[in-house]
Amino acid sequence: MSGFLFPRTPSGRSSLLPPPPWHYSGEMLTVEYRTDPARVEELLPDGVDLAPEDPGAVALIWADWQSCGDDFEEILDPVRAQYKECFAVVRCQWEGETWSRCVYIWVDKDFALVRGYHQGYPKKLGSIWMTRPITVGRAGPRLETGARFGATLVAADRRVAQALFSLTGPVDTPGFVNSQPMLHNRVWPSIESDGTQALDELVTMRGYDGEIGDVWAGEAELELFDSPNEELSLLAPQEIIGGYYHRVGVSWNGGTTLRRTMPREVESR
Repeated sequence: MSGFLFPRTPSGRSSLLPPPPWHYSGEMLTVEYRTDPARVEELLPDGVDLAPEDPGAVALIWADWQSCGDDFEEILDPVRAQYKECFAVVRCQWEGETWSRCVYIWVDKDFALVRGYHQGYPKKLGSIWMTRPITVGRAGPRLETGARFGATLVAADRRVAQALFSLTGPVDTPGFVNSQPMLHNRVWPSIESDGTQALDELVTMRGYDGEIGDVWAGEAELELFDSPNEELSLLAPQEIIGGYYHRVGVSWNGGTTLRRTMPREVESR
């Protein structure tokens, strides 16, 4: 059987994902803000602590992506390449280092959902929309001072978040919350469903060949809404730090396992 992920077949053609490396190009709208640090802390796994500086800092990020494998076949079949996502990032400390950590994330395509499970992102399905800048015509903002953007997140037919951005000028970097190596968990319950885990890992990852362009800062407004199936509103903003727009390109070809808890039946051998 062949294929990086299921379904595996003799040819491997049906696999949901090609093998890494994976390449990404897209644009992001980011709101950075401060929330109650206690709400951040309760989302951290055992042994991971709040970041010593600005422990309540959060970045809520909307992204419009095009991605592909190393043969670039998806680019000519764009339904397999294009997707959008919205994700919440906090900072934390583990073994004396500061890390970025994605605590919530929604995507709108199955391949992006399952690829996230492989990487340790806690992805769910959602409907994500964001204003696109334009270079001709009037049906959108240009990248210029005063340009206005909107972004929305809907999950299970409920609006979960919405944001407004007004660009104020070019800057060098798009914020600080999502600027560290990622610290994630890869967890999968055992088939016995007895509370034990078949997979329980703490992992890190960082891309390569990264490029950032058209970085703009802006004023931002953010609203989070209560939902019976989501808890993002518990990270309610207490203070807006700022907003950002930028274009980004990056490639990914694997991460590093930092801690692995072996299944109980393996430990007993």
